[in-house]
Amino acid sequence: MIRACALALLVAIGSQVSAAAPDGWPQFRGPNGDGVSDAKNVPLHWSATENVAWKTPIPGKGWSSPVLVGDKIWLTTALVEFLSDEEKAERLKDAKPFMKNSSNIASDVKLQAIEVDYKTGEVVRTLDLFEVERPLAVHLTNSYASPTPVVEGNLLYCYFGTYGTCCIDTQSAEVVWKNNENALEYYVGPGSSPVLVGDKLILTCDGVNEQYITALDKKTGETAWKTSRPPYRTEDGDQKKAYATPLVVETNGKTQVIIPGAQWVCSYDPETGKELWRCDHGSGFSNVPRPIYNDGIVYICSGFMRPQLVAIRTDGEGDVTQTHIDWTFSRQVPTTPSPVYVDGKIYMVSDRGVATCVDAITGKDVWTNRMGGNYSASPTVADGRIYFCNEAGLTTVIKPGDEYDVLAENDLGERIMASPIFLDGNLVIRTSDHLFRIQNGK
Repeated sequence: MIRACALALLVAIGSQVSAAAPDGWPQFRGPNGDGVSDAKNVPLHWSATENVAWKTPIPGKGWSSPVLVGDKIWLTTALVEFLSDEEKAERLKDAKPFMKNSSNIASDVKLQAIEVDYKTGEVVRTLDLFEVERPLAVHLTNSYASPTPVVEGNLLYCYFGTYGTCCIDTQSAEVVWKNNENALEYYVGPGSSPVLVGDKLILTCDGVNEQYITALDKKTGETAWKTSRPPYRTEDGDQKKAYATPLVVETNGKTQVIIPGAQWVCSYDPETGKELWRCDHGSGFSNVPRPIYNDGIVYICSGFMRPQLVAIRTDGEGDVTQTHIDWTFSRQVPTTPSPVYVDGKIYMVSDRGVATCVDAITGKDVWTNRMGGNYSASPTVADGRIYFCNEAGLTTVIKPGDEYDVLAENDLGERIMASPIFLDGNLVIRTSDHLFRIQNGK
Protein backbone atom coordinates (compact mmCIF):
# COMPACT_ATOMS: atom_id res chain seq x y z
CA MET A 1 0.00 0.00 0.00
CA ILE A 2 2.81 2.39 0.91
CA ARG A 3 4.63 1.55 -2.32
CA ALA A 4 1.45 2.16 -4.35
CA CYS A 5 0.93 5.54 -2.69
CA ALA A 6 4.56 6.48 -3.35
CA LEU A 7 4.23 5.55 -7.00
CA ALA A 8 1.03 7.56 -7.27
CA LEU A 9 2.77 10.56 -5.71
CA LEU A 10 5.67 10.26 -8.17
CA VAL A 11 3.25 10.14 -11.09
CA ALA A 12 1.41 13.18 -9.75
CA ILE A 13 4.66 15.09 -9.28
CA GLY A 14 5.78 14.12 -12.78
CA SER A 15 2.50 15.40 -14.22
CA GLN A 16 2.87 18.69 -12.36
CA VAL A 17 6.42 19.16 -13.60
CA SER A 18 5.52 18.40 -17.20
CA ALA A 19 2.51 20.68 -17.01
CA ALA A 20 4.73 23.52 -15.83
CA ALA A 21 7.51 23.02 -18.37
CA PRO A 22 6.44 20.93 -21.37
CA ASP A 23 8.75 20.18 -24.24
CA GLY A 24 7.98 21.88 -27.53
CA TRP A 25 6.00 20.46 -30.45
CA PRO A 26 6.66 22.96 -33.23
CA GLN A 27 5.14 21.41 -36.36
CA PHE A 28 3.09 18.65 -37.92
CA ARG A 29 4.34 15.27 -36.64
CA GLY A 30 6.58 16.70 -33.95
CA PRO A 31 10.09 18.12 -33.53
CA ASN A 32 11.59 16.22 -36.48
CA GLY A 33 8.41 16.00 -38.54
CA ASP A 34 8.56 12.18 -38.57
CA GLY A 35 6.07 11.18 -35.88
CA VAL A 36 8.78 10.08 -33.43
CA SER A 37 8.75 11.64 -29.96
CA ASP A 38 11.28 11.52 -27.12
CA ALA A 39 8.48 12.01 -24.58
CA LYS A 40 8.57 9.70 -21.57
CA ASN A 41 5.93 8.36 -19.19
CA VAL A 42 3.27 9.02 -21.85
CA PRO A 43 -0.30 8.06 -20.82
CA LEU A 44 -1.36 4.56 -21.83
CA HIS A 45 -4.98 4.53 -20.60
CA TRP A 46 -7.69 7.20 -20.81
CA SER A 47 -11.29 7.88 -21.79
CA ALA A 48 -13.52 10.95 -22.13
CA THR A 49 -13.62 11.13 -18.32
CA GLU A 50 -10.56 9.19 -17.15
CA ASN A 51 -7.13 10.86 -16.81
CA VAL A 52 -8.37 14.08 -18.43
CA ALA A 53 -6.45 17.07 -17.05
CA TRP A 54 -8.74 19.43 -18.97
CA LYS A 55 -11.14 19.50 -21.91
CA THR A 56 -11.67 22.74 -23.80
CA PRO A 57 -14.34 23.42 -26.46
CA ILE A 58 -12.86 24.64 -29.76
CA PRO A 59 -15.21 26.62 -32.01
CA GLY A 60 -15.49 26.13 -35.75
CA LYS A 61 -14.08 23.28 -37.80
CA GLY A 62 -10.41 22.55 -38.35
CA TRP A 63 -8.34 19.41 -38.77
CA SER A 64 -4.96 21.10 -38.19
CA SER A 65 -2.90 19.52 -35.43
CA PRO A 66 -2.00 21.67 -32.42
CA VAL A 67 1.54 22.95 -31.92
CA LEU A 68 3.16 23.97 -28.66
CA VAL A 69 5.87 26.38 -27.58
CA GLY A 70 6.55 27.12 -23.90
CA ASP A 71 3.18 26.79 -22.20
CA LYS A 72 1.22 28.00 -25.23
CA ILE A 73 -0.76 25.67 -27.48
CA TRP A 74 -1.77 27.10 -30.87
CA LEU A 75 -4.20 25.70 -33.41
CA THR A 76 -6.22 27.03 -36.31
CA THR A 77 -9.92 26.82 -37.03
CA ALA A 78 -12.52 27.95 -39.55
CA LEU A 79 -15.87 29.51 -38.69
CA VAL A 80 -18.05 28.49 -41.60
CA GLU A 81 -21.48 29.39 -42.91
CA PHE A 82 -22.32 26.49 -45.19
CA LEU A 83 -24.71 26.92 -48.11
CA SER A 84 -28.08 25.24 -48.26
CA ASP A 85 -28.44 22.19 -50.51
CA GLU A 86 -30.14 24.36 -53.15
CA GLU A 87 -27.42 27.03 -53.05
CA LYS A 88 -24.72 24.34 -53.11
CA ALA A 89 -26.27 22.71 -56.17
CA GLU A 90 -26.33 26.05 -57.98
CA ARG A 91 -22.70 26.89 -57.15
CA LEU A 92 -21.51 23.41 -58.20
CA LYS A 93 -23.70 22.96 -61.26
CA ASP A 94 -20.69 23.02 -63.60
CA ALA A 95 -18.35 21.05 -61.32
CA LYS A 96 -17.16 17.49 -61.85
CA PRO A 97 -19.62 14.80 -60.64
CA PHE A 98 -17.39 13.68 -57.75
CA MET A 99 -17.30 17.27 -56.43
CA LYS A 100 -21.07 17.57 -56.46
CA ASN A 101 -21.42 14.43 -54.35
CA SER A 102 -18.51 14.84 -51.95
CA SER A 103 -18.12 18.56 -51.28
CA ASN A 104 -19.14 21.20 -48.80
CA ILE A 105 -19.22 24.83 -49.82
CA ALA A 106 -19.64 27.96 -47.74
CA SER A 107 -20.99 31.46 -48.24
CA ASP A 108 -18.11 32.84 -46.17
CA VAL A 109 -15.33 31.60 -43.91
CA LYS A 110 -13.46 33.26 -41.05
CA LEU A 111 -10.02 31.72 -40.46
CA GLN A 112 -8.62 32.02 -36.95
CA ALA A 113 -5.70 31.06 -34.72
CA ILE A 114 -6.47 30.09 -31.12
CA GLU A 115 -4.09 30.17 -28.16
CA VAL A 116 -4.78 27.72 -25.31
CA ASP A 117 -2.94 27.65 -21.99
CA TYR A 118 -1.23 24.27 -21.65
CA LYS A 119 -1.55 24.13 -17.87
CA THR A 120 -5.20 25.14 -17.49
CA GLY A 121 -6.83 24.59 -20.89
CA GLU A 122 -8.09 28.19 -20.89
CA VAL A 123 -8.56 29.85 -24.27
CA VAL A 124 -6.25 32.84 -23.91
CA ARG A 125 -6.68 34.55 -27.29
CA THR A 126 -8.50 34.12 -30.57
CA LEU A 127 -7.02 35.94 -33.55
CA ASP A 128 -8.93 36.66 -36.78
CA LEU A 129 -6.52 36.08 -39.68
CA PHE A 130 -8.46 35.92 -42.96
CA GLU A 131 -12.09 36.39 -43.94
CA VAL A 132 -13.10 34.81 -47.24
CA GLU A 133 -16.29 35.48 -49.17
CA ARG A 134 -17.53 32.82 -51.59
CA PRO A 135 -14.71 30.34 -50.85
CA LEU A 136 -14.08 27.31 -53.03
CA ALA A 137 -15.55 23.94 -52.14
CA VAL A 138 -13.85 21.52 -49.73
CA HIS A 139 -14.26 17.77 -49.50
CA LEU A 140 -16.76 16.51 -46.93
CA THR A 141 -13.89 14.97 -44.97
CA ASN A 142 -11.71 18.11 -45.15
CA SER A 143 -11.87 21.56 -43.56
CA TYR A 144 -10.81 25.08 -44.48
CA ALA A 145 -8.24 24.91 -41.66
CA SER A 146 -6.45 21.58 -42.20
CA PRO A 147 -2.76 22.60 -42.59
CA THR A 148 -0.91 22.53 -39.27
CA PRO A 149 0.89 25.77 -38.29
CA VAL A 150 4.61 25.84 -37.52
CA VAL A 151 6.03 27.78 -34.57
CA GLU A 152 9.54 29.09 -33.95
CA GLY A 153 10.23 31.13 -30.87
CA ASN A 154 7.48 33.77 -30.57
CA LEU A 155 6.51 33.53 -34.23
CA LEU A 156 3.69 31.37 -35.51
CA TYR A 157 3.29 30.70 -39.24
CA CYS A 158 -0.20 29.75 -40.47
CA TYR A 159 -0.97 28.48 -43.95
CA PHE A 160 -4.49 28.12 -45.37
CA GLY A 161 -3.65 27.08 -48.92
CA THR A 162 -5.66 29.17 -51.37
CA TYR A 163 -6.65 31.70 -48.73
CA GLY A 164 -3.25 32.89 -47.61
CA THR A 165 -0.23 32.57 -45.36
CA CYS A 166 0.60 34.73 -42.36
CA CYS A 167 3.06 35.20 -39.52
CA ILE A 168 1.89 36.04 -36.00
CA ASP A 169 3.89 37.45 -33.11
CA THR A 170 2.59 35.26 -30.27
CA GLN A 171 3.70 37.75 -27.61
CA SER A 172 1.91 40.81 -28.98
CA ALA A 173 -0.80 38.91 -30.94
CA GLU A 174 -0.02 41.11 -33.95
CA VAL A 175 0.08 39.87 -37.51
CA VAL A 176 3.64 40.48 -38.74
CA TRP A 177 2.91 39.83 -42.43
CA LYS A 178 0.45 38.26 -44.83
CA ASN A 179 0.96 36.69 -48.24
CA ASN A 180 -1.92 35.95 -50.63
CA GLU A 181 0.10 35.10 -53.74
CA ASN A 182 -0.59 31.34 -53.87
CA ALA A 183 -4.29 31.25 -54.71
CA LEU A 184 -4.69 27.82 -56.28
CA GLU A 185 -7.67 25.60 -56.95
CA TYR A 186 -7.46 22.25 -55.13
CA TYR A 187 -11.03 20.93 -55.68
CA VAL A 188 -11.09 19.44 -52.18
CA GLY A 189 -9.57 22.23 -50.06
CA PRO A 190 -6.16 22.84 -48.43
CA GLY A 191 -4.05 20.06 -46.92
CA SER A 192 -0.27 20.48 -46.92
CA SER A 193 1.40 22.01 -43.86
CA PRO A 194 4.29 24.51 -44.08
CA VAL A 195 7.85 23.83 -42.93
CA LEU A 196 10.66 26.12 -41.80
CA VAL A 197 14.23 25.67 -43.08
CA GLY A 198 16.68 28.38 -42.07
CA ASP A 199 15.13 31.69 -43.05
CA LYS A 200 12.62 30.12 -45.48
CA LEU A 201 9.02 29.01 -45.03
CA ILE A 202 8.40 26.32 -47.64
CA LEU A 203 4.93 25.65 -49.07
CA THR A 204 3.58 22.87 -51.27
CA CYS A 205 1.40 24.40 -54.01
CA ASP A 206 0.26 21.42 -56.05
CA GLY A 207 -3.11 22.64 -57.28
CA VAL A 208 -5.35 21.61 -60.13
CA ASN A 209 -4.50 24.64 -62.25
CA GLU A 210 -0.80 25.03 -61.34
CA GLN A 211 1.83 22.94 -59.53
CA TYR A 212 4.94 24.37 -57.90
CA ILE A 213 6.93 24.60 -54.67
CA THR A 214 7.64 28.01 -53.19
CA ALA A 215 9.57 29.52 -50.30
CA LEU A 216 8.71 32.72 -48.44
CA ASP A 217 11.17 34.84 -46.51
CA LYS A 218 10.11 34.08 -42.95
CA LYS A 219 10.80 37.65 -41.82
CA THR A 220 8.91 39.52 -44.53
CA GLY A 221 6.60 37.00 -46.19
CA GLU A 222 7.96 37.90 -49.61
CA THR A 223 8.47 35.13 -52.16
CA ALA A 224 12.11 33.99 -52.12
CA TRP A 225 11.84 31.36 -54.86
CA LYS A 226 9.30 29.40 -56.84
CA THR A 227 10.05 26.12 -58.65
CA SER A 228 7.66 24.40 -61.05
CA ARG A 229 7.01 20.68 -60.75
CA PRO A 230 8.31 18.38 -63.52
CA PRO A 231 6.12 17.68 -66.57
CA TYR A 232 3.28 15.17 -66.17
CA ARG A 233 2.03 12.43 -68.45
CA THR A 234 -1.58 13.41 -67.80
CA GLU A 235 -3.38 16.55 -68.97
CA ASP A 236 -6.07 16.18 -66.28
CA GLY A 237 -5.46 18.82 -63.61
CA ASP A 238 -7.32 16.72 -61.05
CA GLN A 239 -4.59 14.10 -61.36
CA LYS A 240 -1.84 16.69 -60.87
CA LYS A 241 -2.93 17.90 -57.43
CA ALA A 242 -1.24 16.85 -54.17
CA TYR A 243 -1.21 17.76 -50.47
CA ALA A 244 1.97 16.28 -48.98
CA THR A 245 3.87 18.15 -46.27
CA PRO A 246 7.60 18.57 -47.08
CA LEU A 247 10.21 16.63 -45.10
CA VAL A 248 13.59 18.21 -44.31
CA VAL A 249 16.53 15.78 -44.19
CA GLU A 250 20.29 16.03 -43.82
CA THR A 251 22.03 13.59 -46.15
CA ASN A 252 25.60 13.52 -47.48
CA GLY A 253 26.27 16.82 -45.74
CA LYS A 254 23.45 18.59 -47.56
CA THR A 255 20.02 19.76 -46.51
CA GLN A 256 17.24 18.49 -48.76
CA VAL A 257 13.53 19.24 -48.77
CA ILE A 258 11.71 16.19 -50.11
CA ILE A 259 8.15 16.68 -51.36
CA PRO A 260 5.99 13.98 -52.99
CA GLY A 261 3.51 15.10 -55.60
CA ALA A 262 1.49 13.60 -58.41
CA GLN A 263 3.67 11.23 -60.48
CA TRP A 264 6.91 12.68 -59.08
CA VAL A 265 8.67 12.96 -55.76
CA CYS A 266 11.32 15.69 -55.85
CA SER A 267 14.14 16.92 -53.64
CA TYR A 268 14.98 20.62 -53.48
CA ASP A 269 17.72 22.88 -52.16
CA PRO A 270 15.84 24.93 -49.55
CA GLU A 271 17.99 28.02 -50.12
CA THR A 272 17.56 28.34 -53.86
CA GLY A 273 14.67 26.06 -54.84
CA LYS A 274 16.93 24.15 -57.23
CA GLU A 275 15.68 20.63 -57.90
CA LEU A 276 18.32 18.15 -56.70
CA TRP A 277 16.69 14.93 -57.89
CA ARG A 278 13.35 13.59 -59.03
CA CYS A 279 11.80 10.12 -59.09
CA ASP A 280 8.76 8.95 -61.05
CA HIS A 281 6.63 6.90 -58.64
CA GLY A 282 3.88 6.08 -61.15
CA SER A 283 0.38 7.42 -61.69
CA GLY A 284 -0.40 8.38 -58.09
CA PHE A 285 -1.86 11.79 -57.18
CA SER A 286 -3.59 13.58 -54.28
CA ASN A 287 -0.63 12.52 -52.12
CA VAL A 288 -1.19 13.37 -48.45
CA PRO A 289 1.20 11.31 -46.25
CA ARG A 290 4.38 13.04 -45.17
CA PRO A 291 7.55 11.09 -46.09
CA ILE A 292 9.78 9.46 -43.50
CA TYR A 293 13.55 9.07 -43.67
CA ASN A 294 16.28 6.87 -42.24
CA ASP A 295 19.93 6.30 -43.09
CA GLY A 296 19.96 7.71 -46.60
CA ILE A 297 16.57 6.34 -47.67
CA VAL A 298 13.30 8.26 -47.92
CA TYR A 299 10.00 6.38 -47.87
CA ILE A 300 7.05 7.97 -49.66
CA CYS A 301 3.41 7.06 -50.29
CA SER A 302 2.39 7.46 -53.91
CA GLY A 303 -1.22 8.58 -53.45
CA PHE A 304 -4.44 7.54 -55.12
CA MET A 305 -4.96 5.11 -58.04
CA ARG A 306 -2.59 2.34 -56.85
CA PRO A 307 -1.11 3.41 -53.51
CA GLN A 308 2.47 2.25 -53.03
CA LEU A 309 5.14 2.68 -50.39
CA VAL A 310 8.38 3.48 -52.25
CA ALA A 311 11.91 3.38 -50.80
CA ILE A 312 14.28 5.80 -52.57
CA ARG A 313 17.97 6.47 -51.88
CA THR A 314 18.60 10.19 -51.49
CA ASP A 315 22.16 10.46 -52.84
CA GLY A 316 21.23 10.82 -56.51
CA GLU A 317 21.08 13.68 -58.99
CA GLY A 318 18.64 14.36 -61.79
CA ASP A 319 16.07 11.69 -62.67
CA VAL A 320 16.82 8.73 -60.36
CA THR A 321 13.80 6.61 -61.32
CA GLN A 322 15.88 3.81 -62.85
CA THR A 323 18.75 3.90 -60.37
CA HIS A 324 17.66 4.76 -56.82
CA ILE A 325 14.41 2.92 -56.02
CA ASP A 326 15.25 0.11 -53.58
CA TRP A 327 11.77 -1.42 -53.43
CA THR A 328 8.03 -0.77 -53.62
CA PHE A 329 5.27 -2.20 -51.45
CA SER A 330 1.65 -2.19 -52.63
CA ARG A 331 -0.63 -3.70 -49.98
CA GLN A 332 -2.81 -1.56 -47.69
CA VAL A 333 -0.69 1.56 -48.21
CA PRO A 334 -2.38 4.69 -46.79
CA THR A 335 -3.49 7.66 -48.86
CA THR A 336 -3.98 9.96 -45.84
CA PRO A 337 -2.11 8.88 -42.64
CA SER A 338 1.68 9.10 -42.75
CA PRO A 339 3.83 6.05 -41.91
CA VAL A 340 6.34 5.91 -39.06
CA TYR A 341 9.79 4.29 -38.74
CA VAL A 342 10.87 2.30 -35.66
CA ASP A 343 14.00 0.12 -35.34
CA GLY A 344 14.29 -1.03 -38.94
CA LYS A 345 10.56 -1.38 -39.53
CA ILE A 346 7.89 0.85 -41.05
CA TYR A 347 4.45 0.91 -39.45
CA MET A 348 1.40 2.31 -41.21
CA VAL A 349 -2.38 2.14 -41.20
CA SER A 350 -4.54 2.36 -44.29
CA ASP A 351 -7.40 4.84 -44.51
CA ARG A 352 -9.78 1.93 -43.88
CA GLY A 353 -8.02 0.67 -40.78
CA VAL A 354 -5.62 -2.10 -41.83
CA ALA A 355 -2.31 -1.82 -39.97
CA THR A 356 0.86 -3.15 -41.61
CA CYS A 357 4.47 -3.57 -40.55
CA VAL A 358 7.08 -3.61 -43.34
CA ASP A 359 10.78 -4.42 -43.12
CA ALA A 360 12.55 -1.17 -44.09
CA ILE A 361 15.50 -2.91 -45.76
CA THR A 362 13.76 -5.59 -47.79
CA GLY A 363 10.31 -4.07 -48.31
CA LYS A 364 8.69 -7.36 -47.19
CA ASP A 365 5.66 -7.36 -44.93
CA VAL A 366 6.22 -8.51 -41.34
CA TRP A 367 2.55 -8.56 -40.31
CA THR A 368 -0.85 -7.16 -41.24
CA ASN A 369 -3.83 -6.73 -38.92
CA ARG A 370 -7.24 -5.08 -39.24
CA MET A 371 -7.72 -2.40 -36.58
CA GLY A 372 -11.12 -1.30 -37.81
CA GLY A 373 -12.48 2.17 -38.39
CA ASN A 374 -11.28 4.90 -40.73
CA TYR A 375 -8.00 6.75 -40.24
CA SER A 376 -6.79 10.26 -41.12
CA ALA A 377 -4.48 11.09 -38.19
CA SER A 378 -0.88 9.89 -38.50
CA PRO A 379 0.59 7.40 -36.00
CA THR A 380 3.15 8.56 -33.45
CA VAL A 381 5.91 6.71 -31.60
CA ALA A 382 6.35 7.66 -27.96
CA ASP A 383 7.75 5.89 -24.89
CA GLY A 384 8.35 2.66 -26.80
CA ARG A 385 4.79 2.45 -28.16
CA ILE A 386 2.92 3.40 -31.33
CA TYR A 387 -0.32 5.37 -31.04
CA PHE A 388 -2.96 5.12 -33.79
CA CYS A 389 -6.05 7.40 -33.60
CA ASN A 390 -9.07 6.58 -35.75
CA GLU A 391 -11.78 8.95 -36.93
CA ALA A 392 -14.32 7.61 -34.44
CA GLY A 393 -12.13 8.73 -31.51
CA LEU A 394 -10.48 5.41 -30.62
CA THR A 395 -6.72 5.35 -30.00
CA THR A 396 -5.09 1.93 -30.32
CA VAL A 397 -1.67 1.61 -28.68
CA ILE A 398 0.61 -1.18 -29.88
CA LYS A 399 4.06 -2.45 -29.04
CA PRO A 400 6.49 -2.30 -31.98
CA GLY A 401 7.80 -5.67 -33.04
CA ASP A 402 7.43 -8.76 -35.19
CA GLU A 403 3.86 -9.36 -34.03
CA TYR A 404 0.76 -7.18 -33.71
CA ASP A 405 0.58 -6.60 -29.95
CA VAL A 406 -2.15 -4.29 -28.60
CA LEU A 407 -1.35 -2.64 -25.27
CA ALA A 408 -4.46 -0.47 -24.87
CA GLU A 409 -7.54 0.94 -26.58
CA ASN A 410 -8.82 4.35 -25.47
CA ASP A 411 -12.08 5.92 -26.67
CA LEU A 412 -12.75 9.66 -26.44
CA GLY A 413 -16.08 9.33 -28.25
CA GLU A 414 -15.38 12.30 -30.54
CA ARG A 415 -14.05 12.38 -34.08
CA ILE A 416 -10.24 12.58 -34.42
CA MET A 417 -8.72 13.87 -37.67
CA ALA A 418 -5.68 15.70 -36.26
CA SER A 419 -2.49 14.01 -35.05
CA PRO A 420 -1.86 14.36 -31.27
CA ILE A 421 1.15 15.95 -29.61
CA PHE A 422 3.18 13.99 -27.03
CA LEU A 423 4.93 15.42 -23.97
CA ASP A 424 6.48 13.94 -20.84
CA GLY A 425 3.60 12.53 -18.80
CA ASN A 426 0.94 14.02 -21.09
CA LEU A 427 -0.56 14.11 -24.55
CA VAL A 428 -2.79 16.66 -26.24
CA ILE A 429 -5.49 15.49 -28.63
CA ARG A 430 -7.71 17.62 -30.85
CA THR A 431 -11.13 16.18 -31.62
CA SER A 432 -13.93 17.59 -33.74
CA ASP A 433 -15.28 19.57 -30.77
CA HIS A 434 -12.61 19.82 -28.06
CA LEU A 435 -8.95 19.98 -27.19
CA PHE A 436 -8.00 17.44 -24.49
CA ARG A 437 -4.93 17.21 -22.32
CA ILE A 438 -4.54 13.64 -21.12
CA GLN A 439 -2.26 12.95 -18.17
CA ASN A 440 -1.00 9.81 -16.48
CA GLY A 441 -3.36 8.42 -13.87
CA LYS A 442 -2.62 7.14 -10.43
